[in-house]
Amino acid sequence: MAIEAHEIEALIRAAFPQAKITVQGDDGAHFSAEVIDASFKGMNRVQQQRAVYASLKGKMDGPSGALHALALTTKAME
Repeated sequence: MAIEAHEIEALIRAAFPQAKITVQGDDGAHFSAEVIDASFKGMNRVQQQRAVYASLKGKMDGPSGALHALALTTKAME
């Protein structure tokens, strides 16, 4: 049950339509993403990352999740 970078970007984009999003990775399970969005202003890094993980709608849940690993960088847009 592999997932592709554009699918991850689409899930994140649905929650953060104005964000600058970069997703990299091509093995179907391990990816990195950078999400920069104005809505992160006032949030600490953990809150920002939780918001992004929530946008993945369970794709990382448990051993049967389509997405095994996501190295995530988040920033508030300046």
